[in-house]
Amino acid sequence: MSKLSKQQKLELYRKWKHEGYSFNELSCQENLSRSTLTYLLKLIDKYGAKILDQPNKKYSKEFKEAAIARFLKRQESIRQLSLDLGLRSCGMLSNWVREYKENGYNVVIRKKGRPSAHDKEQKEVAQRTGSRGQAAEAGKLRAAYQKLLYKKTKRLGSETSEEIAQAITELRQEEHLSYDQLAKIITKDQSLPWIARSTYYYTLSKKTVKCKRPALLAKINHIFEHHKGRYGYRRIALQMRREGSKVTDWTVRYWMHKVGLKGIRRNKRKYSSYKGTIGKIAPNLIKRNFFAIRPNMKWYTDITEFHLHGQKLYLSPILDGCAGDIVSYSISRHPDMHLVISMLHKAFKKHSALNALTFHTDQGCQYQSPMYQHELKLHGITQSMSRKGNSPDDGLMENFFGLLKTEMFYGQEYKYHSLKQLKEAIEKYIKYYNEERIKSRLKGLTPNEYRNQALMN
Repeated sequence: MSKLSKQQKLELYRKWKHEGYSFNELSCQENLSRSTLTYLLKLIDKYGAKILDQPNKKYSKEFKEAAIARFLKRQESIRQLSLDLGLRSCGMLSNWVREYKENGYNVVIRKKGRPSAHDKEQKEVAQRTGSRGQAAEAGKLRAAYQKLLYKKTKRLGSETSEEIAQAITELRQEEHLSYDQLAKIITKDQSLPWIARSTYYYTLSKKTVKCKRPALLAKINHIFEHHKGRYGYRRIALQMRREGSKVTDWTVRYWMHKVGLKGIRRNKRKYSSYKGTIGKIAPNLIKRNFFAIRPNMKWYTDITEFHLHGQKLYLSPILDGCAGDIVSYSISRHPDMHLVISMLHKAFKKHSALNALTFHTDQGCQYQSPMYQHELKLHGITQSMSRKGNSPDDGLMENFFGLLKTEMFYGQEYKYHSLKQLKEAIEKYIKYYNEERIKSRLKGLTPNEYRNQALMN
């Protein structure tokens, strides 16, 4: 607009005001920005032609402070406030606000002429202290953002777009920052979740869902919360059908998507296991034919470790190949023979007739020991072992460990302040897994229900 003379600007105003030209028509004719042209013509309309006689007007520090304070209250748009103050462009106020924040919330007043040596020294000192201050402010912003996320989600690491968008909006309102200013600060910490600009504004634009079936949605929410987000739409639909509701998987999926309910998803993690000795202790009798038609025909075991606050806890369970239930387990601070043998004794105490049982493991040193082999032979159990370094041969146990850690440990470590609390949580989960957690493979039954049904047939 500065390239146009006063007469040209007044001619544009005349065409708009008296000849009925629209802003779009004038911007196209003159190849000008529509928003800038609109502001100019409204400025002339409000203050008259005299406003064009002061293009280089200087504004005092007090004037700038008052203008910035009005803008930060968020009661007026930047365009409306600029018009009210008679600024020659609405970009001036935007620049003042940006410089105000960059300068440590101080109004910048530039002096004419070359800066003196003293001024240069003062500027360098201000830049050094300012950078330290900015780093501290950025740290506070990240901490505030993290705190907002914690309030909005019960499952760390699986925040929905809606929860992230709400946290961003609240922080923007509190700190009076744009999306871009906030993104520049928050995204430097890659551990904090963030969403793209387009996703953020799309999420804000979505209307609140009004459910035509509130009873259905209430039931979905109840099951989802009861199982702590461990159920996806298929399992929730299965549970609802168990309870007598006539509902399809796709109906549940539709409403869960509408209200933003997402079950915990398993992360793919690299599996590493003890590869064993070169020689064979026992053959691989299972050959990945994991499932059994009756309980106590195929058992599986392995040891997994939990890392918490620099300490380790080890779990050794026995899983049945029929219902997938946990027959027995033991938990210890050390992966020694006592961990394995105590697990066996608990299982043998519950089940005595095991002559037809095949017990499958990997080539861990505990399962190659004479003590372990003696216990199996004593009860007429046939030993089976995976091939060396072939973890899929022990896939059923891998699957259980992945499920266990995804649903009660990964991303939830903050809940456990000691190994004792973690041990109690593992025991509680195994009980929940056996008695409450339904499986589609088991036709919607829990492992214990399926085992009892199989024993009766």
